[in-house]
Amino acid sequence: MSVTRRDGTADPVGGTGRPRPPVRRPAGASRSALPADPGLARELLDGLAEAVVITDAAGLVALVNAAATELLPDVTPGDALAGCPVPALARAVRDGADGFESEHRGRWLRGARRALAGGRHAWYVRDVTEEHARDDALLTERSRTAFLAHSGSRLGLSLHREQALLATVTLAVPYLADAAVVLHHPAPPADPSPHWHRHTDVEPAPVSGVAPAELTTTLPRLAEALAGERPVGPDRWSGADLARLAPLLPPGFGAPGTVLVNPMPAAAGTAGALLLVRRTDRAGFDGRDAELAREFAARAGAALATAELYGAQAHLARVLESSLLPPDLPNVPRLAVAGGYRAAGDRLRIGGDFYDLFPTARGALFAIGDVSGRGVGAAVLTGRVRQSLQTLRLVEQRPLALLGLLNRALLDAPDAARRSQFTSLLLGTGEPLADGGLHIRIAGGGHPAPLVLRADGTVTPVRVGGMPVGALSAARFVEAEVRLDPGELLLTYTDGVTGGGDGTGPGEPSGEARLRAALAASAGLPAAALVDRLLRVVDEWPAGRGHDDLAMLAVSPGEPA
Repeated sequence: MSVTRRDGTADPVGGTGRPRPPVRRPAGASRSALPADPGLARELLDGLAEAVVITDAAGLVALVNAAATELLPDVTPGDALAGCPVPALARAVRDGADGFESEHRGRWLRGARRALAGGRHAWYVRDVTEEHARDDALLTERSRTAFLAHSGSRLGLSLHREQALLATVTLAVPYLADAAVVLHHPAPPADPSPHWHRHTDVEPAPVSGVAPAELTTTLPRLAEALAGERPVGPDRWSGADLARLAPLLPPGFGAPGTVLVNPMPAAAGTAGALLLVRRTDRAGFDGRDAELAREFAARAGAALATAELYGAQAHLARVLESSLLPPDLPNVPRLAVAGGYRAAGDRLRIGGDFYDLFPTARGALFAIGDVSGRGVGAAVLTGRVRQSLQTLRLVEQRPLALLGLLNRALLDAPDAARRSQFTSLLLGTGEPLADGGLHIRIAGGGHPAPLVLRADGTVTPVRVGGMPVGALSAARFVEAEVRLDPGELLLTYTDGVTGGGDGTGPGEPSGEARLRAALAASAGLPAAALVDRLLRVVDEWPAGRGHDDLAMLAVSPGEPA
């Protein structure tokens, strides 16, 4: 056992190779004092896992232990530590720093300085490469988890196909790649050629286009990805393959280096293929990158499939909604008719209130009703009532008789007992008179009484009463007749019109009283202007309480032919 001196010579243990005799401790010396044995000190230093470098007061290396010889082979006794070939250590010595941490020859080193007696210093240096690798792996995993969480949130909010495609390519750049391209087949009846959406770090916004038909067969793995096949092993693209990417990349993008292709799976196959492109100056895709890209593509595919399903359902809802909404009223000679409608739902414009107008040989047949319930269920029965009226009016146009036929038709429906739904209804006919007036015959089935507005502003109800239609087989209905002179008007409405102003506040008039007052104040207005004014007035009544479905239909004598 020997200790290396500053001059590089070895001092044998004890000078003779034999163990030194025990050193007697002077009286009064500390019991914890270590034996003054260079051999023992060397053993202690060489037993440390850390590299230890000791410098003298002049800054020259006086001693290095075994770990330092292995970790810092360029640091030798007698050299000035401030000029050693480990830049970070040398800089720390020159700056008088108490530590350093830096990479050296592929390893991460961390050193700490401790002052010793006599102006000497000891540097303790550790190899922390594995710690750095663990920290980097943890940070990378956290970053990937945050990316997937953010991506999932963004994609989940994309309820339209175009939004989902744009979100997919924008999210992927620059985190996953320098360019992201989604190839997909658009929904019919669009062009069946593959379409693409692209985003790169050299473009301010995503762009889209149509890809050449042969592209899907010439690019590696693209056809398989569009067919939903999951890639096995790394993608290997030749120089010719990379050159074929040119139609999908913008001018000035640079040379593509590596490409990753992944299917975007959906419930019924695949929603498209995701191409991720990195330039030559960026590291290629490793195994973790490929795994992250597959997970992202899967989430993007699910979002795109959800958006397509939402789009199909929204289209179906629009078609159904358009068929269930009150129609545009036809023009009837010498008859002025105007309608107004509001649905209670915030999202759907359909509900249980309805009106309709059918021209006849002598004038017109009009109807207004209120189906029990709200929303889609009420709208379905509304459609059934309107379709039944469309058919039954061909065989019967007298209001009272037509109500009886409709009542039987609703009760004879296969699911009538299960539905337990009914409707209030007013049916009326308007026949212009030779003197410019209008003769109205009206029958009621459990509906609010229509109101007659005279030219002087007088408002009079027409009591028709009756029982709801479709509730009882033996229901009884009532009919009444009214004559309207020019400048007069008949207003029919559903109970949603008066429901908002229900008189629940202190001193607040009832909804019917409010309606009569508003109607009286509208005397002299044409039917269309009167309905518009009443709708605005009714909207002010709820005062935050919301309203039911509502409909109104105004009938008055029209201009002479």
